[in-house]
Amino acid sequence: MSYNQYPGYGQQGYGAPPPGGPPQHYPPQGYPPQQQGGYYPPPAGQPPYGAPPPPQSPYGAPPPGHGQYGAPPPQQYPPQGYPPQQQQQQGGYYPPPAVQAPPYGAPPPSHSPYSPPPGQYGFDAQALHRAMKGFGTNEQLLIDVLHNKDPLQIEALKPAYFRVDGKKTLEGAIRDETSSYFQKGLVAIVQGPLLHDCHLLYDAMKGLGTKENVLNDVLLGRSNADIQAIKGKFQQVFNESLESMIKGDLSLKTERHFLIVLGATRAEDSAPLIPQEIDRDTDALYDATEGMVGTDELKVCSILSTRNDNQIRAIAHTYEQKYRRRLDDVIRKEFSGHMEDALLFQLRHAADKYMHAAALLEDSMAGLGTKDHLLVSRVIRYHWSPEMMANVKGAYKQRYKESLYKRIKGETSGNYRKLMLACVGE
Repeated sequence: MSYNQYPGYGQQGYGAPPPGGPPQHYPPQGYPPQQQGGYYPPPAGQPPYGAPPPPQSPYGAPPPGHGQYGAPPPQQYPPQGYPPQQQQQQGGYYPPPAVQAPPYGAPPPSHSPYSPPPGQYGFDAQALHRAMKGFGTNEQLLIDVLHNKDPLQIEALKPAYFRVDGKKTLEGAIRDETSSYFQKGLVAIVQGPLLHDCHLLYDAMKGLGTKENVLNDVLLGRSNADIQAIKGKFQQVFNESLESMIKGDLSLKTERHFLIVLGATRAEDSAPLIPQEIDRDTDALYDATEGMVGTDELKVCSILSTRNDNQIRAIAHTYEQKYRRRLDDVIRKEFSGHMEDALLFQLRHAADKYMHAAALLEDSMAGLGTKDHLLVSRVIRYHWSPEMMANVKGAYKQRYKESLYKRIKGETSGNYRKLMLACVGE
């Protein structure tokens, strides 16, 4: 999902590419099926650098023009396994899409193609007010109205609801009328992706202890534009810099790792793959781990936090070819605790973001009890993009031989279950 796939909403790595030319993808995301240890090697016969993605998604994402919100899907440049690609031109160049999303902070167009006519907001606002007015709550009506709204629609719906209610905000009314993880899911939708990410970070660090996996989910694998948008919104909402809160909550080299991430110096997706640089990074990772006594943790953190996904995939492939060991095995051997988890998150997200998302969803449900706070945040995060959710469902079915819908249905109950299933879709 992208903050900026909706005009004027913000910009992040889920959205339109930065200027400077198209990236080349290697190995293609989503190919082939995962091998033991979480490493995704390139298909046999694939050239070592700059191979274009395959023409067909392995996970069954919908074709172009199929949008849950009645709007054109966000441009992907070049498409990553979905939808069928444009014809590749000589040299691996993909012509840019005809329409680019406006830069971060640009005002939305007066008639956004991503939102329905203004009159529908009043109708939906009245329906929401009716669902929560008086004695009892019509939870199903809340689900029906909110589960398929995009961020721009949510932003337009909130003032419309306040005009109808006259006293409470939409979020305030939902907090008063609902409870538990059903409430958390609805609030996440109403807050929208950027604001909710900020609340997740704040809640993960306030009080005793830290929810490290929440920090990983929100901050790792994000573009520079994502990080800048999150830092700005966090400062605005909580009147405290995200960096200072990280410094007060993490320790030692894990703190340094996340400060590198917050520095927003990651290579843009348009950055080319240069074989000499890939080889140099590969050797630097070896010298910082297996090639020395002890481990240079910050060197490893710096490389994986400042290279884009294509570069990380190429580095992982080159490492295995050159040193006969998978990079994720090296990380598991040389690191432990939160830093190990964070580095593996960055590596696996780069290897295949759809399969990694599927694994994160399974992790929130595996074992005794369901990690409901993670299940809610992850389902809502992926539901913002129908294309992302379609690919994640396909990846989940491929890896776990069961539909994500059925798995969630068996782990949840009541209105909480209904909301999660509505967001996932059959």
